[in-house]
Amino acid sequence: MRPGAVTVGAVYTAALLLGLAGFGSTLWYGLDEPGNALAFGALIAVGELGRWGAAPGEREPAPLAAAGSLAYALLGASAGTATTHGVLQIVAVVVAACLAGIVPHIALGRGPRPDHLARRVLTVGFAALCFQPLYNSGAVVRHLGQGPPYALFLLLLLVLTALCDAVLAALVLRARTGFPYGSLLRDELRALLGIGSAVCATGAVMALGVAAAGLWALPVLAVPLLLTQVSFQRYAAVRTVNRQTIASLARATEIAGCTPPGHAHRVAALSTAVGRELGLSGTELTVLEHAALMHDIGQLSLVDPVAGGATALLPTEEQRRIALLGGEVVRRTGVPAAVALVVERQADPYREQPLPARIVRAVNAYDDLAGGLADGEHAGAALDALERLRLGTARDYHPDVVECLARVLARGGAPGVTSVVPG
Repeated sequence: MRPGAVTVGAVYTAALLLGLAGFGSTLWYGLDEPGNALAFGALIAVGELGRWGAAPGEREPAPLAAAGSLAYALLGASAGTATTHGVLQIVAVVVAACLAGIVPHIALGRGPRPDHLARRVLTVGFAALCFQPLYNSGAVVRHLGQGPPYALFLLLLLVLTALCDAVLAALVLRARTGFPYGSLLRDELRALLGIGSAVCATGAVMALGVAAAGLWALPVLAVPLLLTQVSFQRYAAVRTVNRQTIASLARATEIAGCTPPGHAHRVAALSTAVGRELGLSGTELTVLEHAALMHDIGQLSLVDPVAGGATALLPTEEQRRIALLGGEVVRRTGVPAAVALVVERQADPYREQPLPARIVRAVNAYDDLAGGLADGEHAGAALDALERLRLGTARDYHPDVVECLARVLARGGAPGVTSVVPG
């Protein structure tokens, strides 16, 4: 069994055991304060029902459910009366509510991966374990009172919980993809400044609001996060449209017969995987992907098409001319200047190139030399392509990029590209 599968299995097992312990304890001892449990459970279920598809870069597709779960974990009082629910009941209510909200999505064939629920169970359990025993023992109120120090204490616990969730999410992604843990963790921590901060702030405010005003505070305090969720959905839709537009522009070279079918997609997928391997993340990966999709668009300006669209086989000066033409075309499309810069620098000597341009050049050359073979088809040609890249590391291709490409291909590459085990 692969180490990655062991890691993911361990996360699932821990979440399953915690969930079963929560249900077992609740069934054995009964449900304390059913009104609170029902109100928070309904809020979490509604949040899961309103989730959106987890697009690339979207760390939390159900922010309202996440905030409601954290608020219940940090609930110490309701309308001035101390609560008595414990850690295991919190876990049971959160799991039941999440399942109730996720089931309709599963029925429609768009259910989330189990990673989402496993992380939710473990992070909520962590937050509840840090807060509930201290509150129920009276230590929190005795030392902090009910004023600003208490609110700061809740925020501190939420920040620690968010950090634990980021570490856990990066660990699961590392196990699934094999990408460097550092870049994945940076992506997760960067996401905390966006929707993550809104979730933490709303969770703290909900816990404080219910403590002071009772359950009537929940629907009122949920409105700002609902509006934030709608805004994020619209932003995600705009990003999706932008990427689809860039992908359509990239296909123009295929439709015109300048490049083989699927070439731009293969280069983009492999370039993104190599960029991850080299530690790129966030905006850097987006620029790399868009530049890889549009790297051949300069061929549309040629009078005579390149044979087979294989620019890697052309003289250096001709490659540079096509790259500059491509950069000019990209600048006219309104794509960010960083993308155009990568396109027009891809034919420069690698010592003068930015890292994304080095990656695009090497991956484009690999696909040109390997002929865009299907997985397992003529693996000898793929190995020959890698060997030619290695021979070109004196000037054309950066050695680190070539070796990262070889490792990515050895692990299975990316969808639609050749997988080889380099010799």
